[in-house]
Parts: sequence; C-alpha cells; structure tokens
Amino acid sequence: MSGIRTQQRAFKPRKSPVQSRSRETVECIVQAAAQVFEADGYEATTDRIAERAGVSIGTLYQYFPNKNALLVALAERHLAAIELRLEELRRFLASKPTVEHAAGELVSAAFELHRDTPRLHQILTEEAPIPELLRQRWVAIEIGLGEGVERFLLDSDEVEHTDSALVAHLTTTFVEAMAHKTVLHPPPNRALDAVEGACVQMLSCYLRGTAAPAC
Repeated sequence: MSGIRTQQRAFKPRKSPVQSRSRETVECIVQAAAQVFEADGYEATTDRIAERAGVSIGTLYQYFPNKNALLVALAERHLAAIELRLEELRRFLASKPTVEHAAGELVSAAFELHRDTPRLHQILTEEAPIPELLRQRWVAIEIGLGEGVERFLLDSDEVEHTDSALVAHLTTTFVEAMAHKTVLHPPPNRALDAVEGACVQMLSCYLRGTAAPAC
C-alpha cells in the first residue's frame, strides 16, 4: 500500500496556483509540456519543457514534481475535452439521425479529437503511467459512447442487426483505431479528408447491416 501511495503522490502537482500570476505560470508550463511531448514523445525532459515555457526548472518543480505529473495534468484536460465532445455526440445520436449522418458525426468526432496533437494522444493512451482513476475515466467514456451507439441502432429503422451491442462495440473501436492510425501515419498521397470520407462510407454500410442493398 505504501508503494501505491508513493506512486499517487508522484502523479500529483506539488501545489495548486492561487494568484493569477501563478495560474498563468502553470498554464505556460502545461502548454509547453503539450508542445514538447508532441515533438519529443515520452522521452521529453522537464528541462526542455521549462525552457519552452520560459521558466526555470526550479519554478517548474514548484508545481510539478516530474514529467509524469505534467502528463496527468494534460490527461485530465484531454479527458475533459473528450467528455464534452462525446456528450454532444450522444445527444446527436439520441435525436435519431440517418445512418449516414450518424456515421459522419462518429468519424468526424474521432478525427477531430486526434487531429491536433496525435503524438500526445498516443503517449497518454499507450505510454504514460496514468493513474488508475484516470484510466477508469477512459473506460467510462468508451462505455458511454458504446451505449449511445447501441441505443441509436435499436431505435433506427435503417439498420438490421441481431447483436446491436457487438455492432456498437466494433463501431467505437473502428472509429478510434482509424482516426488514431491515420492521423499518426497518414497514407501517402491521400488527404486526411479523403480518408475520413472513406471511413464514413465504410461505417455507413456496416451500421445498416443486412438492410443496406446499396452496400
């Protein structure tokens, strides 16, 4: 248990900024961390981050004990943005859109959330030692989106599936994997918009299931 508590302390900021100047300093550090991790990957150093932020390494350590604490701060922001976007997406799916519009929004949201900082997203989801509570938030987001897709499938007159839960799971896995891989490793001589459009077409056909003679 003491090892777990030590690990949890290592993830936490040393202190929270109170004054506006301190808050601005922390914001500069966090933004610099996002830029440096995006450029250098998980091997990014706190020295490099402090240099990018225009602060001393001592100032950085006043707020963040190590780079993992910075990654946790970035993960919390990233998760908040994802939760907000996916809540909008769930409301859209509940409005009973057409299959094509639903596929378009699912793919668009996935690409949107990966497009700006794809390397940072990879670090946060695959490499960084993120605390268990944050990982549980990732899982809850995935479950919530899957439930929204499943409800859409059950309510739609355009689809015909015998296992909507499985289709929903595969749908969310597909859009996440395609956005992640394509943004990080775009196919040669193909615009990202073209790949996104192809994903929408593929997903539309899959969501329709046996009620999709055109596919």
